[in-house]
Amino acid sequence: MRDIMGMMGKVKEMQAKMEQMQAEIAELTAEGKAGGGLVTVLISGKGDLKSLKIDPSLFKEDDVEILEDLIVAAHKDAKDKAEALAAEKTKALTAGLPIPPGFKLPF
Repeated sequence: MRDIMGMMGKVKEMQAKMEQMQAEIAELTAEGKAGGGLVTVLISGKGDLKSLKIDPSLFKEDDVEILEDLIVAAHKDAKDKAEALAAEKTKALTAGLPIPPGFKLPF
């Protein structure tokens, strides 16, 4: 019975740490670039677009399609970086726990 109580205490502690980690991840920002820095986006740890910067040299009528593609690429770059930061924080928190491969935290 004592083991169950100890395990429950660890679960509560882990839950508190997960909540704190989720708050920290939400405050993270990641910058993504595309086109050699012609398009730059800044996103939150949750993937929300915070800012978008476009080099003025891209404002030509024939380059609209290219510009759209660069914005998408820059957003993906930033999102990948934000996910990597979140995974790193999660890995440090869950070190030593028997979590199956591919299982993503936070849920």
